Amino acid sequence: MAKYRILIVEDHREVSRLLHSALETLEHDLEVVEMPSGEEAILDSSRNPIDLLVADYRLPGMTGLELMRKVRANHPKAKILLITGQSDPKIRKTIAEAGADGFFIKPIVMADFLDAVERHLGLVETLLPPEPIAVENGNNRRLPDLLVGLRQELAAISVFLMDDTGHILARAGDLPDANSETALISSLLAINSAGQKVSRLLGQKVISNWYVFDGGKYDLIFAPVGSQHSMLILGEKIADENRIMEAVRIFASTRALIEAAISKMTGPLREKDVETYQEPVTTPLEVVEKNVRELEPLLKVKKKIKTAELNQFWDEAADKHRAPANPDMLSYEQARQLGLAPQDDES
Repeated sequence: MAKYRILIVEDHREVSRLLHSALETLEHDLEVVEMPSGEEAILDSSRNPIDLLVADYRLPGMTGLELMRKVRANHPKAKILLITGQSDPKIRKTIAEAGADGFFIKPIVMADFLDAVERHLGLVETLLPPEPIAVENGNNRRLPDLLVGLRQELAAISVFLMDDTGHILARAGDLPDANSETALISSLLAINSAGQKVSRLLGQKVISNWYVFDGGKYDLIFAPVGSQHSMLILGEKIADENRIMEAVRIFASTRALIEAAISKMTGPLREKDVETYQEPVTTPLEVVEKNVRELEPLLKVKKKIKTAELNQFWDEAADKHRAPANPDMLSYEQARQLGLAPQDDES
């Protein structure tokens, strides 16, 4: 029988396997057991010894703190390490006050994790007391690390952060169909641009449109980060009714850290000035209206138009909207000289 028994409780399989593999590298007599839910862990703790519990702070049906209390009811001397994808100082304070022995933010630095395991199990000699669960400055976290943590917390397939031109600043994971990436991002930017215009027409000072696509093979959430950046989150059933509000809450709690990380890369984020912003004339209807206004002087003329007047009008229009020369096209004057234009009627 192993000298120490470690129970990992994590509903994200990839995280659980990563921790298990890391613990196997330690040259100690350890038994490592994985479980996906708090209920299974409670049942196990009533039947087997537990020296160290490693649990996600957020589990299906209960929190890691609730699991910690139930495990310690059966094993008062068990050490507790909690992990999470969130870096909210309030959560860290709650964990410290509840009596957990350690707290790690995803993505976990394995060297620190293994060091904590050895120290709390007494596998290494140290003259230093256990480190307190300090509140870390989340604003110092790197953008890729934040996206990896967000992806793990949401159990998403991929998380992309892009600017308003479609340039990807950071990503965690890939799309299932890499060939569709360009078309997907282009379509989302077009939708976002239209949504921002509607928001300005409604007088919104801060643009905060969310777009949720569900019911397909994968669900997609497209959300703003300031006025110049957006987040794309893709996953299985993340837009289900019982998960969408949790996804919104998790993203909202991370957004401030993401904005802080972006500002270090590109400078402070600023909202567009709604009062002075002018949308360029680009819609088909506006182009037609503009052309009609230019033709109005000609259309209002009631007398019969002579060829010379017609030539003069089109010459002026051509000078105003001149296109690149095309050797395969004839001018009106060239056509007239070749006998291909209607003859003058000077009656």
